[in-house]
This record gives sequence, C-alpha cells and structure tokens, in this order.
Amino acid sequence: MIKLKHVIYLYGQQQMVFNFNANKGETITILGPSGAGKSTLLSLIAGFIQPNSGQILLNNQDVTEVPASKRPVSMLFQDNNLFNHLTVEQNLALGLSPTLKLSPQQREQLLRIASRIGLDTYLSVYPSQLSGGQKQRVAIGRCLLQHRPILLLDEPFSSLDPKLKKEMFELLYEIQQEYQLTVLMVTHQLEDINKNNCRCLVVVSGEIAFDGDYAQLVKETQIASYLGINASSL
Repeated sequence: MIKLKHVIYLYGQQQMVFNFNANKGETITILGPSGAGKSTLLSLIAGFIQPNSGQILLNNQDVTEVPASKRPVSMLFQDNNLFNHLTVEQNLALGLSPTLKLSPQQREQLLRIASRIGLDTYLSVYPSQLSGGQKQRVAIGRCLLQHRPILLLDEPFSSLDPKLKKEMFELLYEIQQEYQLTVLMVTHQLEDINKNNCRCLVVVSGEIAFDGDYAQLVKETQIASYLGINASSL
C-alpha cells in the first residue's frame, strides 16, 4: 500500500532518509521530537513536497513525481482547514466537488457520511457555531468523501480536551476498520497510541530509528527512555 525506497529529502543542511513499507489497513503512529522529520515524512507521502531522490509507491504505483491532487491520499491537520464562510454541508461537499455542485448520487453519499460522523442535523450550520470536536468531525467526513484509501493525520486532535480527544480517536478507529483505511498519524503524546493494535515508528534526526509495536518499543531501552516511556505505561 505504501512503500518508500531510500527517499532522501534535504532540509537546509539536514538530510532525511526514509525507508519503510505499510500494508493496507494498518494503523501506524509516528513519534519523535520536534524537527525530527515526522511531518516531512507525511508531506512526502502526500506529495506536498518532492524528494531529492528515491521512490515513493502507493497502491503499487510509482507516485514520486505525481502531484498531491492525483495521489490516493487524504490528509487531516491539527487545524481542520474548514472554510468559515461555508456551511457544514458545503465544507463536506468540497470532498466530492470543488464547485460544490453535486449529483443526486453524490448528495446521497454526503448525507450518509454526515450521518456516520453524527452531523446530519448540523448541515446548515457554519464552523463558527461548532465545537472543536465537531469541526474535526467535518474534516474527517470530508476526507472520507474523497474516497482515498490512505489517511494521513498530523496531530489532528492535540488541541482537544482529554475526553473529547478519546471520543475522536474512538470514531477514527471505528472508521479506519469500517473503510479499511491505511492510517499514518503523527503525535507527540504517548496516550494517543492505540497500544493494543498499532505499529509505531520513531523518527529521530530525519531517519526511522524504530519500527515495531508498542510492546517492542518499551523494550528498546534507549529509544523508550528518549521518549519518556517505561514498562509501567503498558
């Protein structure tokens, strides 16, 4: 589903090198300090930036030089990127058509997704009238309407309170299972890891220093210590 073959990206004087594979339907959490290259990794996969060398394959297709709009990828940011002058329905519709002109079939898809994310009664509401969690629900819904099998998340819920964040992660994992999405999520917070069903990548100084599950991560003393993890957190 995702394969990076010796992808090199030069950021100032720093050289970042990424090699890894992700299978269809996997959920992968990406950890590491600020400036290590976590968001750069997502941006390379999404096509927002181009590597200096190497190869990026998505769905067994070489997309190294394919523009972001043509890749099978949706991306959700911490800032939900909603348009405040558009209603919830119109913000969702952007996932189907940039002109906001939907066919009856597309309209049906929109209503189905709005119901799935619990916002079917908010379609005429503007983002300024929504809570933080509701705004992120709209952003998730728009990603789903794009019908792309890879979902990238860059600290999407970090600004939410713990209770709301838990609710959003539960929704995300339900949707991931339902739609069989391949999910890569950047986070700084260890509590965001689904410890029972999640692969972890640790990015340090522009390279993947660890690739394994959470239990393995705890056993990697040097990296676990670096991230502030100990066995009691299991």
